[in-house]
Amino acid sequence: MEEFKILAINPGSTSTKIAIYKNEKMIMEENIIHLDEINRSLEEEFIFRKNLIDNFLKEKNFSIKEISAISARGGLLKPISGGVYKINKIMLDDLWNEKYGKHPCNLGAILAESIGEKYNIPRFIVDPVVVDEMTEVAKLTGLKEIKRKSIFHCLNQRAVAKEYSKLKNKKYESLNLIVAHLGGGISVGLHKKGKIVDVNNALNGDGPFSPERSGGLPVEGILNLIFEKKYSKEKIMKKIKGEGGIYNYLGTKNLKEIIEQIEEIKEYKLIIDGMIYQIVKEIGSLYGVANGDIDGVIFTGGISYSEYIIKELKEKLKFIKNIEIFPGEMEMKALVFNILDVLRNEVEIKEYK
Repeated sequence: MEEFKILAINPGSTSTKIAIYKNEKMIMEENIIHLDEINRSLEEEFIFRKNLIDNFLKEKNFSIKEISAISARGGLLKPISGGVYKINKIMLDDLWNEKYGKHPCNLGAILAESIGEKYNIPRFIVDPVVVDEMTEVAKLTGLKEIKRKSIFHCLNQRAVAKEYSKLKNKKYESLNLIVAHLGGGISVGLHKKGKIVDVNNALNGDGPFSPERSGGLPVEGILNLIFEKKYSKEKIMKKIKGEGGIYNYLGTKNLKEIIEQIEEIKEYKLIIDGMIYQIVKEIGSLYGVANGDIDGVIFTGGISYSEYIIKELKEKLKFIKNIEIFPGEMEMKALVFNILDVLRNEVEIKEYK
């Protein structure tokens, strides 16, 4: 079998994950934790993270010339179908200009381009957060001026769904699954025969609330914040994206500490149970629109390590037969394995236009 070495880059709000794989085997990995510098410009953040990657390669005494391809987390782009996309000028222009929004994931393709261009190393993104395979009926809201948007943890959702399919000796494209990514943000998606046909917008105020995001909110309440309390759009979005949910109620995002005291502090239990309630409600709504034809429900993301939360979720969803837990995330593996499929000519490369 031909040997390939893949560099995977995954920039997040408070970390930069880097890994090098030799075919399917991970040979080097680093998860660099750093403060979320919200005041840095995109260019400043790029320089900072580029230095992190350069230092990682230098410390490991690894030459970039050995790399067969670079795979990066995709950013906030225009809505596109799932798959592997070659990084091109149109994509980079959209990311540099933050045309579709601001988020550290925008740096993935930019970093890959800066590292791989010099040596003409192929560079790609895989299943970015803006993958849109939603049906037209799922996008309706009740106001023709507003459509539901698909922004979610596509990379990890699809990866764990495929892993589940392997465990069941089935093809991903043959199953109907509900996948709930439980992390700093929460996304719950309906995977129907290989397409994610409905999912909440996990970034901009839709679905269950999470440790730091508000989830869906009553419209009247938002209008009151704007017109009575004179909140700016920036202030409201900051609350929705980073200062909402559990943090807004309890002043902390530390779930471990909250769970440890959940029996002693009534408010802790109320808020955690509220999040669980909303997750179950989201899963139940997708179960309904799928006519109950669901082969399994999968929980993934960091919150899935919590025994208390998973136990409560399972109890409330006991009418569903197959529930599997994939705690944490499989994003780095997904970034690499998809590119291996490309290099082996098993998957087509898509073009961002």
